[in-house]
Amino acid sequence: MRLPPAACFRSCHQTPQCQGRGSARGLVRTTWARREEGGAMFKHILVPLDGSSLAECVLPHVVAMARAFDASVTLLQVLEREKAPAQQGFVDPLGWYMGNAEAQAYLDGLAARFREAGTKAETVVIEGRAAEQIIEHVRQHAVDLLILSSHGRSGLSGWNVSGVVQKTIMRAYVPVMMIRAYQPVTSELDGVSYPRILIPLDGSRRAECVLPLATTLARGHGSQLLLAHVVRKVSIPSLGLPGQEDEALVSHIMERSRAEATNYLDRLKPRLDADVKTYLLESGSAAAALHELIEQENVALVILSAHGYSATTKWPYGSLVINFVGYGTTPLLIVQDLLPDEVQRSRAEIIARERGGH
Repeated sequence: MRLPPAACFRSCHQTPQCQGRGSARGLVRTTWARREEGGAMFKHILVPLDGSSLAECVLPHVVAMARAFDASVTLLQVLEREKAPAQQGFVDPLGWYMGNAEAQAYLDGLAARFREAGTKAETVVIEGRAAEQIIEHVRQHAVDLLILSSHGRSGLSGWNVSGVVQKTIMRAYVPVMMIRAYQPVTSELDGVSYPRILIPLDGSRRAECVLPLATTLARGHGSQLLLAHVVRKVSIPSLGLPGQEDEALVSHIMERSRAEATNYLDRLKPRLDADVKTYLLESGSAAAALHELIEQENVALVILSAHGYSATTKWPYGSLVINFVGYGTTPLLIVQDLLPDEVQRSRAEIIARERGGH
């Protein structure tokens, strides 16, 4: 039998997961906790673009985030190397030169629009494979927020995110904001606001690491923060029908979970300098309950910590984040609670590096 997270609130802050401890690294405080102490949040935003209108859906959100956190912005375009048709294996120098000039002119035009909106933006054009170059730029230039469109030049598809975006998110190891390219967008750079921001919480400090950021964003946009906790329904595996003792045990656990979760949300609410509303949900699936709440409350933005109470450094994201990347319908801001060197590299990544790949 699995106990719901809310049943563990009283001891949660004594667990390795909630204290931010890596599986074999001793006591490690979360990245966001470190930043909170210094008062710094997002200072350098990277915005990959490919020249498509779909990719440009991020632009109003970039301005909104840059204003809220007084952050610098870098507009990046990666030019994929193309081979000359008649000379397979060789790069067409004229084509490369023209492509580079067009990309630079495109980014310069966007930077001018940003300046008119009161936001300074630098531009960078580089060559290579898109996902790999974006990730490398993040690592080499102290980027602490990556803002991506779910789709770009390749167009919309039945997948919720494009292949390039999926690759980038999985290996960026920094906070990521993803905008759904298939949602209605505004052409005005200052046309985005977030009336309701949803913050799913499971009682862990890791999940709470997004709260300083969310509060700052809410103050800047006059947003209401929706704090939601899901009490998972308990089931007892049995080959037959559950007996009265089983039913009594389940009832007791659920009652205790509701009480602990209610107390937790009630204690948390006064700590936040914002308009806050709390939700206590019950479901066998936390993701399903949260998606339903998003539809009911017309949520404009979801902010999630990369990990929660069951955190492991083996993967860059927990299961709830993966679900929201793959099935969410709103803009999503993922705050990475681990430092880049705290996330275990996948076997594929290790082997690729050993063989001189990426």
